[in-house]
Amino acid sequence: MSSIPATSNGIPVSFDRIEAAVSGSTIDASLSGTDYSPYWLQHPDRPAPLPALEGSMSTDLLVVGGGYSGLWTALLAKEADPARDVTLIESETIGWAASGRNGGFCEASLVHGESNGEKHLPKENKRLTELGAENLAGIVETIRKYNIDCDLAPTGVLNVATEKYQVSWLKEEAAANPGAPFMDADEVRSHINSPIFEGGNWEKHTAVLVHPAKLAWGLRRVALELGVKIFEHTKGEELVSTPDSIGVRTGAGHITAARVALATNVFPSLLKRHRMHTIPVYDYALMTEPLTEQQRAAIGWEEGMGLADMNNRFHYSRPTVDENGGWRILFGGYDAVYHYGRGVKHQYDTHHETFRKLAAHFVGTFPQLEGIKFSHAWGGAIDTCSRFFAFFDTSHGGRVAYCAGYTGLGVGATRFGARVMLDLLSGAKTELTELEMVRKKPLPFPPEPVAWMGVKLMTNGLVKADRNEGKRGPFLKVMDSVGMGFDS
Repeated sequence: MSSIPATSNGIPVSFDRIEAAVSGSTIDASLSGTDYSPYWLQHPDRPAPLPALEGSMSTDLLVVGGGYSGLWTALLAKEADPARDVTLIESETIGWAASGRNGGFCEASLVHGESNGEKHLPKENKRLTELGAENLAGIVETIRKYNIDCDLAPTGVLNVATEKYQVSWLKEEAAANPGAPFMDADEVRSHINSPIFEGGNWEKHTAVLVHPAKLAWGLRRVALELGVKIFEHTKGEELVSTPDSIGVRTGAGHITAARVALATNVFPSLLKRHRMHTIPVYDYALMTEPLTEQQRAAIGWEEGMGLADMNNRFHYSRPTVDENGGWRILFGGYDAVYHYGRGVKHQYDTHHETFRKLAAHFVGTFPQLEGIKFSHAWGGAIDTCSRFFAFFDTSHGGRVAYCAGYTGLGVGATRFGARVMLDLLSGAKTELTELEMVRKKPLPFPPEPVAWMGVKLMTNGLVKADRNEGKRGPFLKVMDSVGMGFDS
């Protein structure tokens, strides 16, 4: 790697400098022969598809959506009442969307971090932290109870500063969280060797790592074993209410249900009033080819924890072991791409400009690995809401429940969301149904073209903040004050 030049105004902006320093030929070589499809979904353990629904049927509980939200809802419903007739429909195959494309970070936070929870829900933030810890423990317990093979790694996440000004933030967080003491640059590099790391906090007990697709397939297996009926390639197209039930029309059939849980997340809700509350934001990731023994020795990372930096436009990374024993590194984040019109389209899963940025940033972060190639590059849509954590609703006299807006926290928080939906559908007041988090909704995003222009302004504001020691400009401050956010 060539020497990294300073920016014209002398401000040290690591990833701007890295992009300028890494040659185009290096990036071209790293992405030569890359498979532009999700690495996780190509695992040989991927189950054969289940049949689609044809004809009419009835059920006690219908779950619409076969990602984590829907799978947890169906599984928990059957655990609570084995006699309950539970049916789940999925428009494609189980786990094919966000649940099979994410980084595999399963975190305890239900509110996108302590500070965001304090900002939006100060009166119950402490309790939500406790509920988040209980939820994470419940996920781990389920994985172990049912022997779900999802490469569970209780290694936590190492948050690192890549700029000197971020070190003070880490020290403040360490003072507030004795469980994640501050580490200086040398100590961080003794764990993961990178010349750009200036310090870090290792949160060992607030996150686990999983193989995301194998977790979805494992939940699918358990749900089937408990008696859940699952139909793939079966899209819920319309809700029809009658005095006694809810009907859901599908492509080749019809389902009559006493209760319906909508778990479609980033995809358009069957309840149209919610469609302004989320926007699809595309996130992208790379997966390396297996590292050699020499490359592994050069990087360290023996503990296998997750990794995230402190920038507004942040990166996340983690190691994983493939089915042949190869040790690979996932590297993603930074760009958060919104396409005009709120569309969720297959062609958006590939974004070569972002892949090239990530390849350059990887080389800058781990220059000792320059020359490595990326076997896979992919993207997927995140159901982003303005407060960065899930919201809930009911309709049709409490017979339909809805949850969405996880904004990147869905690997862990969807189990909590499933519990909330089931409590809402029960009609009883519980601790969960009475939470302000559940009763209060985020601000909706405006219609186009205002939404697109707003996202552009927010993105530009985040770029400027990262170039100005994290200091937020007037536009971001106004958006913060009204509770409207957008983040990478």
